[in-house]
Amino acid sequence: MTNFTKRLMVAAATLVVAAGAASAQTLKAEIPFTFRTGTVVMPAGTYRISPIYQSGGQIMFRLGSYDGHNAVLLVPKAFGDPRMTWADSGNPVLTFECGVSRCALVGLWTGPETPAYVLPRPKLGRDEPARVATIAMRVDKAD
Repeated sequence: MTNFTKRLMVAAATLVVAAGAASAQTLKAEIPFTFRTGTVVMPAGTYRISPIYQSGGQIMFRLGSYDGHNAVLLVPKAFGDPRMTWADSGNPVLTFECGVSRCALVGLWTGPETPAYVLPRPKLGRDEPARVATIAMRVDKAD
């Protein structure tokens, strides 16, 4: 193995470790509306979002209310590139799909150097119009 290849491998490993450390922070979001995640209805409020890493490489997130009364485990069903506007701003976000009577948490992005995660979503009514709501998150200083 050449010196160049060794240096390239070390640089790549360092980048992966740095990205993992940055994305391991607990984030905070102020969600101003009631929403659904999976089958659970969550009230409006302040929430903490923390990554949980499994040994097999599967990532999950704990979404818990700031007062500790409500918490759910979010298991992404897919991931991909974040929207360009998110990547340009660098600010982590939660995304919701909102119909006439309810909103559902459908995605999250924890910031630069991480993928955007897609969460399972309930189906809207057949002809129900939908809109997307995006809530910015920030690093939780209480962590």
